[in-house]
Amino acid sequence: MKLSYPQSSKPAEVSPSDWMDWTWQLRHSLKTEKDFERVFDLTSDERAGFEGGKELFQIRCTPYYASLASRENSKDPIRRILMPTASELHMGAQAMLDPLGEKRNNPAPRIIHRYPDRLLFLVTDTCSVYCRYCTRKHFTGNDEAFVRSTDYDQALSYIKSKTGLREVILSGGDPLTLSDSILDRVLSDLRSIEHVEIIRLGSRMPVVCPMRVTDGLVSVIKRHHPVVLMTHFNHPRELTREAADAVLKMVDNGVPVFNQLVLLNGVNNHPAVIQALSRRLMYLRAKPYYMFQCDPSEGTDHLRTSIEDSLDIQRELWGSLSGLAMPTFAVDIPDGGGKTNLTPNFEIARGENHRTYVGWDGVRADYVNPPAQGLIKPIDAEMYLAEWESLKNAKL
Repeated sequence: MKLSYPQSSKPAEVSPSDWMDWTWQLRHSLKTEKDFERVFDLTSDERAGFEGGKELFQIRCTPYYASLASRENSKDPIRRILMPTASELHMGAQAMLDPLGEKRNNPAPRIIHRYPDRLLFLVTDTCSVYCRYCTRKHFTGNDEAFVRSTDYDQALSYIKSKTGLREVILSGGDPLTLSDSILDRVLSDLRSIEHVEIIRLGSRMPVVCPMRVTDGLVSVIKRHHPVVLMTHFNHPRELTREAADAVLKMVDNGVPVFNQLVLLNGVNNHPAVIQALSRRLMYLRAKPYYMFQCDPSEGTDHLRTSIEDSLDIQRELWGSLSGLAMPTFAVDIPDGGGKTNLTPNFEIARGENHRTYVGWDGVRADYVNPPAQGLIKPIDAEMYLAEWESLKNAKL
C-alpha cells in the first residue's frame, strides 16, 4: 500500500525555486487584510476580525500554508486555523491571557519550568503562521527573532544550575524560524551541559513551511543527537507531499518525530478526521503523541470543543485504531496545573474484590483482584530509592 499526498498549489507567477525556499516563504508572508484578500474571498466576519483583532494577536501566514485553504469557503478547516474572525473579539465562557500559568513558572528569562526533570526554553517569540488558537498570546508575536544575549546567558545559567533536569524543550514562537547557525549554537550550548540528556524541538514549521527542513538543518540536528522533533499537524490536509517529505527527511536521519494535535471545533472534531491523520502519521513513522483539549486563551472560545465531545472522539477511536497510532487525550489544567490525561471510562461496576467492564465492542466481564501484596522489594531498592528521593526533592 502506498499513500498519496496532495501537493500545495503554487501560484503560477512564483518560480519553483522560490516556492521551495523557506526564507522566501517567510519574507512573503501574508500579514495584512490586503495581503489576505489577494488570496481569499474575505467575508464580513473575517474583515471584522482583521479590524478588531489588531491588538489581540498578530496575523501572519506563509503563502504555502495559505495555499492549502479554500479561497471561497470560510468554513474550510485550514482557513479556520489561519484566518482571524469577529468571533475572536468575544471572550466567551473562559478567556485567559496566560491559560497555562507560565508567568508563575518563569524562574529565569525565557524559561518555563513546571516539571522537575524538564523545562521549556523560549528561544524566539516568532512564528511563520500565527494560529488563531495559540495558547501563548501573552508572549508570541512581538517580533523578537532571537532571545537577547543577557537573557540567553541567564537562561543557560539556570539550566546548568538545575542538575535534576534531563530534558530541554526548545519552543517559542517556533525555534525552526531561526537560522541554522543560531540553532546550531543553541544546541551546542545545551549539549555541553552534562545533565541534559534529551533536547526537544517543538515546531509547526514542518506543517506550515515544510521547505524549512533542508539537508543543512538535518545536518545541524544530527550533530547534537539525541534530538526529538515535536510536530503539530492538526488535519490530514496539512500532510501534503512537501510536509510528508519533511517528516521522512527527519526520521530517515535518525530524528524521532512525535505529533501533538489540538482538538478544534470545525477543524478536526470528528473521529474520522483524527483516525485519518493518525494513520498517515504512523505510515511516515511519526508517532501520534498527544491530542490536546484546546486551551482557553483569549479569543478561542469558538474553536474549543467540550471535554465530553472530545472523550466521545477518543471512545470511537478506541477499538478501531491501533495503540501505535492512538494519541493520548490530555487537558492542560489552567493556571499551571500541568497535564491530566483523560480516557473513556469502561468500568460499569465495582465490588469488594472485583471490577466490571464493558469493552469498546460491548464485551462485558469481571476482573477479579488477587489479594494485595504491596510493592516488591528489589535487591537494589536502596539505590533506586535514593535516586527517586533526589529527583523528588529537586528544587524548581
